[in-house]
Amino acid sequence: MKDSFKTHRLRIRPITTEDAPFILELMNTPKWIQFIGDRNVRTVEAAEAYITEKALPQIATHGYGNNVIIRKSNNIKLGTCGVYHREGIEIPDIGFAFLPSNEGKGYAFEATSKLVEIMKENYGLAELSAYTLEENLSSRKLLERLGFELKGIGTLPTSDEELLHYHRKL
Repeated sequence: MKDSFKTHRLRIRPITTEDAPFILELMNTPKWIQFIGDRNVRTVEAAEAYITEKALPQIATHGYGNNVIIRKSNNIKLGTCGVYHREGIEIPDIGFAFLPSNEGKGYAFEATSKLVEIMKENYGLAELSAYTLEENLSSRKLLERLGFELKGIGTLPTSDEELLHYHRKL
């Protein structure tokens, strides 16, 4: 998203290279490594490169991509959520990740609900997919709460790992 959006408690804005220290921390949390995968990002410079090579091109091409979620009351960065286009997959997918200290407080639901609304209203998307590991129960519960339905098993272009494939019409 080229624009920022707000919810009751949160500000959602496109990721920038200035977020590299935060992204470095997030990408090295145990749940990121377990459920999303180790991207071998170990320095701020590597996180900057990851943002520049992976996130910024999607925003430039589609007008949206990865976003940083910030608590309005104190400007603390809580996590990320975004909608991603993947090579060889027609329907874009939604994804999210939060620092462990910010889990279980409703931030992911609040941010992703707003993101789904923005994708429909501002970008005209008619449907979204989501992919998660079967053992990632918190992501599965969030997707189901957001109205996504389990379609079956799928894979992403970058991996042969079998994932649960969710889908939702907007």
